[in-house]
Amino acid sequence: MAAELRHEQARSAIRAMREEDVARVIEILRDAPEAVSWPEAAFKEALRSEGGLELVSETRGKTTGFLIGRRAVEEAEILNLAVAAESRRSGEGAALLKAALESFFSRGVSRVFLEVRESNQGAITFYRKYGFAGTGRREGYYRDPPEAALTMERKLTAQHSFSEVVD
Repeated sequence: MAAELRHEQARSAIRAMREEDVARVIEILRDAPEAVSWPEAAFKEALRSEGGLELVSETRGKTTGFLIGRRAVEEAEILNLAVAAESRRSGEGAALLKAALESFFSRGVSRVFLEVRESNQGAITFYRKYGFAGTGRREGYYRDPPEAALTMERKLTAQHSFSEVVD
């Protein structure tokens, strides 16, 4: 992303991920067993990929969360999202998600997909709150520990605000 995308919410700024953020992002993942664990090389590859969206939240100069996504024509997928334990429930996950949805919409995306651990009710509730609906299930999708994934989708339209919460 050429220009840094910034959102102010919960004292955090959302910006494009840089290679120097990767070590901290891996630390965040270590404390988020419900998120998908990625090796360092996967993050560096994502940063070089065409159609990728890599964002971090930053509070007082420290990376406190991240979101990795990718776009393919009119569809996009959120691949990974995690917030540092000490920054959870402060609005950073919502700020990252909203920034991603806005970016995808501005690139012509009409539908966004994701997978979430079937047991991760907190994340499922979070995504539903922001307009995602369950579309299916993938048996054996996750490893460490093995678990099925719930697939979810949100349609993006000009009529919807990305900051609105769905009741």
